[in-house]
Amino acid sequence: MRQYVSAKPFDGAGLLEVVGKDFRYFKNVLRLRVGDMVRVCEPGGSSVNSTLCALDERAKKIVLQRCDGMDGENQSDYSGRTEIWLFMFAPKPSRAEIIVRQATECGVFRIIPVQSDFSSSGSEKINFKSERFSRIIKEARQQSGSLVQTEVGECVSLERAVSLWRDETEKVGAESVFSAVLYERNEQSVTMRGAFNRKKKGPVKKACIACGSEGGISPNEIAFLKASGFEIIHFDTNILRCETACLYGIAVLQAELTEVEREENEQN
Repeated sequence: MRQYVSAKPFDGAGLLEVVGKDFRYFKNVLRLRVGDMVRVCEPGGSSVNSTLCALDERAKKIVLQRCDGMDGENQSDYSGRTEIWLFMFAPKPSRAEIIVRQATECGVFRIIPVQSDFSSSGSEKINFKSERFSRIIKEARQQSGSLVQTEVGECVSLERAVSLWRDETEKVGAESVFSAVLYERNEQSVTMRGAFNRKKKGPVKKACIACGSEGGISPNEIAFLKASGFEIIHFDTNILRCETACLYGIAVLQAELTEVEREENEQN
């Protein structure tokens, strides 16, 4: 089932009008027809099923009708059992857009851009709170069906990013937190599986993964992250672009989180 992130809720009659750019997206990209089902994420995070009940090309308007209790085929119900954060060491704008889109599709909860030692010149000028990035996130959620309300923050220093993460994880306790940084060098590093094996057994409520920009991560930044409790992860693969490394790292992290959850369920 396709998903639509709406800026307004259904009205009292259970109807929702779709106009403007969203109308063109429904008609020309999704190619939806009357009778198709759409999952709508309303303001506040609630998610309901609806049917496309009217398509008026002259008025350039689509009407969705709420249909509580109906289940659609191919409906995504992955909402993320673990809240995942991404420290994105600020790359070039074009690559930042790719990373934000892919992270959103993967269900990352919060993306924190980090101005790092090796960030590309000009990356500090990227407005990550712009309408463009909001649109990228919205379209990625609609395309993937992600129920996670992905957010991207302002670009901050590494020290500030770690401080934000520390403040957040204090709410759940250290035993429910997993933090890792992807490093292109294998010194002091472990595999993702090795890092999870060293972690105290139990469900992970919040996980953070840090990934460098085109120039990688400096030794000083690695030392700081290690001292802040981040596991140093090295993938024995080909050399990956920063946008590929982010996606690869998120996928491996989610695979390990799924395995931890499976083991937890078996023990219970």
